[in-house]
Amino acid sequence: MAAWSVLCDFDGTISTSDVTDTLLEAFGKPGWRELEAEWRAGRIGSRVCMQRQIACLDASREELDEAIDAIGVDEAFTAFVDAVRTHGWELSIVSDGLDYAIERILQRHRLPALPFYANRLRQVGARTWKLDSPHADTACCAASGMCKCAFARRARAVGNKVLMIGDGRSDFCVAGSADLVFAKGSLITHCFDKRLPHVPISGFDDAVRMIPALIESESVLST
Repeated sequence: MAAWSVLCDFDGTISTSDVTDTLLEAFGKPGWRELEAEWRAGRIGSRVCMQRQIACLDASREELDEAIDAIGVDEAFTAFVDAVRTHGWELSIVSDGLDYAIERILQRHRLPALPFYANRLRQVGARTWKLDSPHADTACCAASGMCKCAFARRARAVGNKVLMIGDGRSDFCVAGSADLVFAKGSLITHCFDKRLPHVPISGFDDAVRMIPALIESESVLST
């Protein structure tokens, strides 16, 4: 039986919308959209983009909390966590998003306690915020605030197979390091174009149904 380390994105994967985008839409000062365009064009890395965008937020903690509390989650995520734990596999949330929001959303929706790794959101004024990136890696080819590939390497170092679950650009790089990807959104197209082993999913209901195939991993590791 294969031992799997499951690395799961948060924004748009566990949560039903991207937290940072939601906050910027509500509270972002002019300039954050231009930063997004710079990142998508490849002129700045995601860590620099996120740090500068967070500096554009103009919101009190109470306003931020209210917006975060309105964000939903995939209702089947708890069942997926239970299924993974039944087989003794490791599951970690790895996100290029905001640690404060992840913790608050997990608690609000009474989701299972899980290790999670993300950028650190800090309030530095009544309505100003700063982003730190404790999980950045100078070798990260995507210049991300969260180097998900580093977590994949650690899993491989102890002999585990890596399952990545994600939905977008922050997962493109690590998808190439995984044994298998459960892909949503634009990650499906990326995996298809790069011929990476993947299974398209619409949510964690699909992921739960794939658990038996993971146990017999040879039957699922195909493009």
